[in-house]
Amino acid sequence: MTSRRSAAIEPFLAVEVAERAQALEREGADVVYLAFGEPDFEAPAIVRDAMERAVKDGRTGYTHSLGILDLREAIAEHYQQAYGVRVTPDQVLITPGTSPAMLLLFGHLLDRGDEVVISDPYYACYPNFIRYAEAVPVTVPVHEADAFQYRPEAIRERLSPGTKAIMINSPANPTGAVLSDERLRAIADLGPVVVSDEIYHGLTYEGPERTILEFTDRAFVLNGFSKRFAMTGYRLGWVIGPRDEIRALQTLFGNFFISTNEFVQWAGVAALREAADDARAFRARFAERRRVMIDGLRAVGLGVGFEPTGAFYVLANARQYTTDSVRFAFEILEETHVAVTPGAAFGPNAEGYLRFSYASSVERIREGLARLQPFLARRR
Repeated sequence: MTSRRSAAIEPFLAVEVAERAQALEREGADVVYLAFGEPDFEAPAIVRDAMERAVKDGRTGYTHSLGILDLREAIAEHYQQAYGVRVTPDQVLITPGTSPAMLLLFGHLLDRGDEVVISDPYYACYPNFIRYAEAVPVTVPVHEADAFQYRPEAIRERLSPGTKAIMINSPANPTGAVLSDERLRAIADLGPVVVSDEIYHGLTYEGPERTILEFTDRAFVLNGFSKRFAMTGYRLGWVIGPRDEIRALQTLFGNFFISTNEFVQWAGVAALREAADDARAFRARFAERRRVMIDGLRAVGLGVGFEPTGAFYVLANARQYTTDSVRFAFEILEETHVAVTPGAAFGPNAEGYLRFSYASSVERIREGLARLQPFLARRR
C-alpha cells in the first residue's frame, strides 16, 4: 500500500533518539537532552501576551492565504533593517513552520529526475523533501579540516543539465558553519536558483549575518521564529520568493493548508517588532553555552577541530570510538541517559560524528558531559 514517495523517506534519527529518551523518562530515568535543537526557555513574554490577546480578541479564523498583512509587512521591514534588502509583502508567504514551506517549495520547483545540490553533512530532512518531490539530492562533501565550508568551486563540479536548485544553510545544521560574503556571492553566480534555509539567522557569534537576497533575486529564502525567538511549538515560518513565483506557491498553500493560524501570526508580529532585546539576550545565552560545550567536549575526549560560529550545535568527532554513530548514540543513551544525535542522520560524511545541541542550560550541559566522561574513558 505504501507509495514509492513514502517508501523513500528515511526515519528522522533525532526524533528516534528523543522518543527512546522519553520512554526512559517514563521508567524513571533522568535524561539530559543534548540532541534536539529546541531552546529550553519560553518565548518572550511580549510574544506570549500577543498570542493570548489575539485569541481573546477572536482572531482565530481563516486569514489571507499569504498570511496577515501586518506580519508580511513586519518581515519586509526586518529585511530592510537587517540586510538593506527590499522585500515587498506580496513576496512573502506565511507558513506553519519552515518544513511545510520546504515541502511546498520543492513540490513547486521540482519535477521527477531534477537535481538539487546540497552539502554533506546536511540537515537530515533535506534529502527527504527532495526525494518526496521525486527529484534527486546531489551531495557536495564538506570536511571538518576545512571548517565544514561549502565551497562554490566544489558545487560547480556537481552541476549538471538536470540541476534545478542549489540548497544552502547558513548558519548550518549540524555543523554551525557560516558562509562568507564571497562564497554567498559566488554561489549566487553559479546559475541555478538558490534555496537558502536561514532559520538560524539571529544566532551567529562572529561577524554580521548575510542573506542570499543581498546577492541575487533568483532565490527562495526559508526562515521562521522557532530558533531565534524560542517559538518552536508555535509552528510559524515564512518563504520569500521572486514575485512571479509566489502566486504558484500561494495556490499550493491555499489548497493544502488554507491558511496559517491567525493568533500565532500576531505572536510573530510582536516578535519582530517588539522582541529584539529578548532575541539578543537569547543569543548571548547561547554564546555562553557554546563555549561551555566546546571546551567540555574536548575535555571528555571528543574531537572539535572546528568551532561553530552559528546555530546551537557542535558536530563532534567520535571516530576514535566508533564507526557506527547510530549504535553508539543509543549506547550512550542507554548507559548514561544522555541523548545526542548520531552523525549518520546528517549524511555519509558525518558518520562517526555526534551532534551535540547547546540549546540546554549550562548546568545540564555540564551534567551530560560529566556522565559521558567515564563512558568514553572505558571505550577509549
